[in-house]
Amino acid sequence: MSDRRLQVFHAVARLLSFTKAAEVLHMTQPAVTFQIRQLEEQFDTRLFDRTHNRVSLTEAGRIVFEYAEKIFEQYAEMENAIREMTDDISGSLTIGASTTISEYMLPALLGEFNSKNPDVRLRLRVSNTEGIVSMVENNIIDLGVVEGLVNNKNLLVEVCRQDELVLIVPPKHELAKRDSIKLKDIMDYPFICREEGSGTREVILDYLYSLGMDKHAMNTCLELGSPEAVKGAVEAGMGVTIVSSASITKELKLGSLVSIPLDPPLSRDFSFVRQRQKFKVRAMEELLEFARCYCEKHAKD
Repeated sequence: MSDRRLQVFHAVARLLSFTKAAEVLHMTQPAVTFQIRQLEEQFDTRLFDRTHNRVSLTEAGRIVFEYAEKIFEQYAEMENAIREMTDDISGSLTIGASTTISEYMLPALLGEFNSKNPDVRLRLRVSNTEGIVSMVENNIIDLGVVEGLVNNKNLLVEVCRQDELVLIVPPKHELAKRDSIKLKDIMDYPFICREEGSGTREVILDYLYSLGMDKHAMNTCLELGSPEAVKGAVEAGMGVTIVSSASITKELKLGSLVSIPLDPPLSRDFSFVRQRQKFKVRAMEELLEFARCYCEKHAKD
């Protein structure tokens, strides 16, 4: 049987959803269904029960799932053993990052790492925090770098740096000359927010709740799917928003946006997320160590 069919099965079995598996695998739902059907024909038995819009593993499915996890682990151990024997730091790594990190932190980090380790092929997947955690959980990517809180105890989470969030407004906005601002003082202004599943959105909501407010207190006027779209809407005077300070370096230099610290301050962690594997992949260890040093070096950027 092909690895691809087993990968697709593994994703569906972990998520118990054909739709969610299709999303994390970047496949259409019919393509996922086709791969599962082929695997079921291979074994001549059903691997999933699909009743009342719910998906569950059959007894045969549970057995295949257990072996699939062992097979993927053995593959990785085999590749790593050969590389250790040849003292080879090579191979391919797939990194997943939430949108803010992929646009403003990772390009320089990965570029510097790649120049020092040209035999390691790097691939980047971009999604919101929720999507990246799901990809790590389902072995779609090797390492995730996210901006939101990760509650999955099956994954290793390691903080790599802190990020401050600030209010941004156009230069001629009536709040632009403020040295700091309380959240209650922006409640009456049109607020532009990120989509559900975004780490930035979750951090802002947690901040609201910590101050005794709820999400309905915000005068939300727009919901957008990327930091660039959000910044563009603020520049156009459509509203105000709270963003990562790491994402507005260019706009502050150009004078197209003004940032205002929040009172009390709002910060969050950028974190590495990976599987709790029993083995170590040489290229991954090199990348992690490099990333740790890079983040420490640029902690105050």
